Amino acid sequence: MGGMVQAGHTLVVPTDGKGFTDITRALADWLGSCAVEDGLLTVFVSHTSASLTIQENADPNVRLDLLDALEILAPENRAYAHHEEGPDDMPSHIKSMLTSVSLSIPVKGGRMTLGTWQGVYLIEHRVAAQRRNVALSFIGHAAGA
Repeated sequence: MGGMVQAGHTLVVPTDGKGFTDITRALADWLGSCAVEDGLLTVFVSHTSASLTIQENADPNVRLDLLDALEILAPENRAYAHHEEGPDDMPSHIKSMLTSVSLSIPVKGGRMTLGTWQGVYLIEHRVAAQRRNVALSFIGHAAGA
């Protein structure tokens, strides 16, 4: 196993508005470019109206049902005290609070240790398309002898 390494990167993720954007491949590609072996990948979205999740990647209906559940928990048609940025802003903050803005993913053999049906997603909570910054940080061992 190689020596200790720490690496960082900012991934810019364009979204089409509300919904899930799969970032699994982008994370795997970045890890591959770092030539790492074992360690921990931290993924952090630096926005208050978007979030991250590890969720099923096989049936897209799972993601539709999850979006529906979030809409029930934080509907846009409610009278919120904070409304200056539009009807989708405050519900987006609530949804972000209920989900995650940071994920820690173990890395083994240079690959994320995701389960067979797991993918990593950025969840866009705003209606309009956005460009979201996702900070990546790896700490662990470099590949090599």
